[in-house]
Amino acid sequence: MSRFALTGASGYIAPRHLKAIQDTGSTLAAALDPFDSVGILDSYFPQAEFFTQPEIFERYLHDARRRGEGVDYVSICSPNYLHDAHIRLSLRAGADALCEKPIVLHPEDITALKEVEAETGGRVWTILQLRAHAALETLKGQLGGERGGKRDVDLSYITSRGTWYLRSWKGRVEQSGGLATNIGVHFYDMLAWMFGPIEHVEVHQRTDTVCAGYLELERARVRWFLSIDPTYLPGEVSARGQRTYRSITIDGQEVEFSEGFTDLHTEVYRRTLAGQGFGLDDTYEAIATVARIRHAALVSPTSGTGHRFLRA
Repeated sequence: MSRFALTGASGYIAPRHLKAIQDTGSTLAAALDPFDSVGILDSYFPQAEFFTQPEIFERYLHDARRRGEGVDYVSICSPNYLHDAHIRLSLRAGADALCEKPIVLHPEDITALKEVEAETGGRVWTILQLRAHAALETLKGQLGGERGGKRDVDLSYITSRGTWYLRSWKGRVEQSGGLATNIGVHFYDMLAWMFGPIEHVEVHQRTDTVCAGYLELERARVRWFLSIDPTYLPGEVSARGQRTYRSITIDGQEVEFSEGFTDLHTEVYRRTLAGQGFGLDDTYEAIATVARIRHAALVSPTSGTGHRFLRA
């Protein structure tokens, strides 16, 4: 039975991690969050220690380690800008870090974390859940066995959010990394995983609620569109009362992967516990890509590079 601690217990993504810890037969020893609305812990690990101050949480981890009761992993569900600090805290407390995406905001942070891995002997793992999606794993296998030129890919992801989003840390670029980083990083990882390194990046629109552009990868040309604005939802999706729309087409053929998302975090946890999870090298390409998107000058799309959802 692996022992976990967790940071960001009151956050949106924490329940998926709590479920994954439970589903893998592990236990949660302690949790951290500056906000004390963490009654969710009672549904999974009511005996877990809880702290609101990181200094006391860190001391607990070190004291537990000296008693021979240290944790094996720290699950990091805190806001994006705290990931780097919480990873370092975990490694120096003798635990591996299992961090939500984006693992960090800047690619140079990955290089620095590899140095901390070497110093401590710990490992940094991350959640790249689309790599664990059965339909996408099958598709990658099929694409890997085919030869030919570059594929034409359209990626559309709309996940409606209320006014709270832009008033929270997620709406502040210096804390979240911006829209492409916060809601899109796992899609860029999936694209690089399937089609090879990203060779060219264009950004056609970048606002608080929309980010769109064009990528050229080793084996694909990708028109991409991300938004939290529900007015971009296709009419048939809105008519069904749905507030999320994700679509990937390859050479005009829709890739069906709308199902199978429920237990992806648990599957990533299983792989991590088996030593087969996703580490710093795996996530580097996606982090470097979202950093380029964040800072790239806006350009107008040329023929064939503009996404169909772009508005004048």
